[in-house]
Amino acid sequence: MLAYIILAIYTVALLYITIYCVMQLRLLVAYKRNNRKVSEGDTYLSSGMGIQNGISPLIGEKDIGQDDETWPMVTIQLPIYNEKYVIGRLIDAVTAFDYPMDRFEIYILDDSTDETVNLVGAKVAYYQARGYTIHQVRREVRQGYKAGALRDGTPMAKGDFIAIFDADFVPRPDFLKKTIPHFNHDRVGVVQTRWEHINEDYSIITRLQALQLNVHFTVEQVGRMQAQQFLQFNGTAGIWRKVCIEEAGGWEADTLTEDLDLSYRAQLKGWHITYLEGVGSPAELPAEMNSNKSQQ
Repeated sequence: MLAYIILAIYTVALLYITIYCVMQLRLLVAYKRNNRKVSEGDTYLSSGMGIQNGISPLIGEKDIGQDDETWPMVTIQLPIYNEKYVIGRLIDAVTAFDYPMDRFEIYILDDSTDETVNLVGAKVAYYQARGYTIHQVRREVRQGYKAGALRDGTPMAKGDFIAIFDADFVPRPDFLKKTIPHFNHDRVGVVQTRWEHINEDYSIITRLQALQLNVHFTVEQVGRMQAQQFLQFNGTAGIWRKVCIEEAGGWEADTLTEDLDLSYRAQLKGWHITYLEGVGSPAELPAEMNSNKSQQ
């Protein structure tokens, strides 16, 4: 009897893996069918909004950010927890954005329990003295972890758009000017950029991580677009329209994949995700196995 049970479990597992591989193969076929040279203007769009052959009628319907007077207000959220080694670099990067200073604000959603708190406080005071709108937000109870921090931070945001970065990212100065113009239609709710890796060649662990992520951001994301399937916000290096977050029900901490969960809820509500394969956002990969396991 035990042998039959083991055989049944083994068969179900093989069937599951086979179905998954067939689905991935379909994405690869869709990607290769429409493969072309990527430029910074390449835009990939989620399903459900009339896309045909990778071209959406949304593009070009509205001009955003043609000059300093038309750039919209953006809130930058940095949800962190004990990131003393990298948080200073991230704060320096977002304050260096080539964007009108009076058109963006920075909220560091700091749930840290170590010296990160003091490091962030010093950075905030430094940039506040130089005219930046930057705040350190502390919660008494770290409820909901990252999703909870983003949920509690949303009502504070004065911007119509909310950019989110994890602590290990180092966005380039032109990030906002390359992404905000793609909110050129009222139903574009998310703009996601491709992750890049500043330490890809450090070790075999970083090279393997980079390979897996590169497959996702090329074959999977582009393949989903070409197959007219849902796209996803990857948790960082992207921008949300604030009203989209609110209409989709906000951040929920009842799942480990709050970014995917909110992405699907938003698209089920008729919102649209734009993926920019040609716009990269550099980040540092975990360099050893325990750090990688902790991040995942």
